[in-house]
Amino acid sequence: MTEEIKPGPPVELKITGDGSHTLFVPGLKEHYHSVFGAIAESRHIFLEAGFKYVYRPFETIKILEIGFGTGLNSLLTYIESDVSGCKVEYTTIELNPLNEDIYSRLNYAEMLNIPELHEVFLRLHNLPWHSWTHLTENFSFFKINTSLESYHPAKEAFNLIYFDAFGPDVQPEMWTMEVFNKMAFGLKKQGVLVTYSTKGTVKRNLAGAGFFLEKLPGPRGKREILRAIKM
Repeated sequence: MTEEIKPGPPVELKITGDGSHTLFVPGLKEHYHSVFGAIAESRHIFLEAGFKYVYRPFETIKILEIGFGTGLNSLLTYIESDVSGCKVEYTTIELNPLNEDIYSRLNYAEMLNIPELHEVFLRLHNLPWHSWTHLTENFSFFKINTSLESYHPAKEAFNLIYFDAFGPDVQPEMWTMEVFNKMAFGLKKQGVLVTYSTKGTVKRNLAGAGFFLEKLPGPRGKREILRAIKM
């Protein structure tokens, strides 16, 4: 019997400062991406500070994303894998995926000036859960419908973690030392976790889990971001 996939909370489509969409969750009073620019934020934090920091051309990078959400980070990484020649095995977890009437309207391919990528973007959302799909020679994709609490990565399975959960003020249970211990367990030595939050409790919990922390300049509207390296 197929387990029912529970949809996410009601959301509102919003235009951000760079013209790309984000989603606003009225029940949480939280946006999925920066209102100053969704694409700009994702590129800055996850691609520039994360992917481009760890990748080696023509080698395989194993990425774990905490929070598939709109699929923007996945799409940008798909593009970068092609541009860089780096092979990517991309695992993403999401408990409450978006409904098709929402994700089908997101304008990322249009704003990236690659309209044909919209079909790829829809495919990322529509692919079956819990099954590897090889989208290209360089990009393999695996979605898991689960909560972070229930997810347990294999030991030293990943080179890079995109930690893109809702903020610690909204969902503090996603940012505990227990969670970051789990992330450290799943990362290879010298593996990297990147995230937008620099809140004091986040930094203390990451440090307590054995990470070396680097504060980096943030995208527009955010002073700093974090890159955490497993020692």
